Amino acid sequence: MPTITHGFDWPDRFVVGTVGLPGDRTFFLQATDRGRTISVSLEKQQSAALAEGVDELLATLKSRDGNPFHVPDHTPDELVDDGPLELPLDDEFRVGILTLGWDPTTSQVVIEAAPAPEVDPEEFEAANAAGEDSVELEFEPEEVLLVRIPVGAARAFADRTRAIVAAGRGQ
Repeated sequence: MPTITHGFDWPDRFVVGTVGLPGDRTFFLQATDRGRTISVSLEKQQSAALAEGVDELLATLKSRDGNPFHVPDHTPDELVDDGPLELPLDDEFRVGILTLGWDPTTSQVVIEAAPAPEVDPEEFEAANAAGEDSVELEFEPEEVLLVRIPVGAARAFADRTRAIVAAGRGQ
């Protein structure tokens, strides 16, 4: 079955948000564009790692001679988003794999989220019993969230995500 791609190119909104009280929060990655919203759940650590990765990518781009991509040092005021997640909150899938990239042809940060691959316990045990160090998994996810955002929106995303992660219990 082909992968269902929930694609957002320059979405109206792309944020991490939470539901619940500190210590019992569920984290969501949410993209909205033209009235269409997709939400996927993920771990707090995944959220933090994604924000860190975006920061590192932006720092690398900024360090290039002349900063050709006009990477801002701080979130531009017009891109600050402190709003709540869009409702209703329907979780498409739980994120198991996150990838971060850069598309130089469009000058966009590319973020891809997919569910974790399912591992057949019998296949894993058989490979283990055979003394194989690892099991090769062929993985084509049923669904994937693919978001492409400009550098200013990426800065806003990383700043908001760090604030959301830090808002929990005494990080």
